[in-house]
Amino acid sequence: MKKYNVVIVGALGAVGNEFRKILLQRKFPIDKIKFVDLTDVGTEVQFGDMKVIVEAPSDDTFKGYDIALFSAGGDVSLEIAKKAAADGCIVIDNSSAWRMDPEVPLVVPEVNPDDVKWHKGIIANPNCSTIQMLLPLKHIHDAAKIRRVVVSTYQAVSGTGIRAIEECRNQAAEAAQGKPVSTVSVYPHQIAFNALPHIDVFLDNGYTKEEMKMVNETKKIMGDDSIRLTATTVRIPVIYGHSESINIETEKKLSAADVRKLLTGKPGITVVDNPSNNEYPMPVNAAGKDDVFVGRIREDESMDNGINIWVVSDNIRKGAALNTIQIAELLIEKGLV
Repeated sequence: MKKYNVVIVGALGAVGNEFRKILLQRKFPIDKIKFVDLTDVGTEVQFGDMKVIVEAPSDDTFKGYDIALFSAGGDVSLEIAKKAAADGCIVIDNSSAWRMDPEVPLVVPEVNPDDVKWHKGIIANPNCSTIQMLLPLKHIHDAAKIRRVVVSTYQAVSGTGIRAIEECRNQAAEAAQGKPVSTVSVYPHQIAFNALPHIDVFLDNGYTKEEMKMVNETKKIMGDDSIRLTATTVRIPVIYGHSESINIETEKKLSAADVRKLLTGKPGITVVDNPSNNEYPMPVNAAGKDDVFVGRIREDESMDNGINIWVVSDNIRKGAALNTIQIAELLIEKGLV
């Protein structure tokens, strides 16, 4: 089997840590690997039976490398992704920097795998909340054509990074002892025992950037501008695992049983839908898992062709690192690298 030279940019962040784990777990065919970060340069990191020294990005970082997995923020991606592509290294970027660029494919392998074929050196990984929503929506759209989607998300603090995880844990410990929280720095308000209807910056239309990402990315990935979608995104004090309440209006009538059958056994989806036994998707069960979990499947009794579903997924795995690595595997499978 051919092996590949891989660079991880942002190797010491929350997603970078997961990149390293998943590459080993999935036995990705690696010849050489390089870890790049802006901080802790010179740190020695164990990777399987290898010890890798973290490097700062340089003019030679990507020369002789095949694939770069980026998760170092949009500014870094905008600064060096094109340089990597020019050096012949295919960039799979986890930031929002390239997602809506018409020259850059935005890919969920279970939804639009063929879009990798038209890449020009950079492929974008979608927003975590978009990825988990589109796995079930793709099958529903193919079966009954979606007219409109109303989604409310309940998103874990790990989506903001390691500092947010630490702050949530520290605040929870203080609040549980009846103490006022000592530090509020990552979010504008206390996150422990709270819910913030505010992810990313607010835009002129009253929505947040996160909400509009879900709208715009859905249309691009699905290749259908006719799908109407509105989103409300909320940060909650969960460490790993985003949850979404999704209301779907379709052109063709689907029963709850139809949707259950439609989604059962599909790649990347696990249906957990047995309310009589209190079985439904929860972040605590999704954490560390690869699949998107779907449950609470029921018909919307307020409209003729409406379905409600509840979708949960580990935002750092499928919502970020795993989807990125699956894109790399797709490139290999299709002979594009």
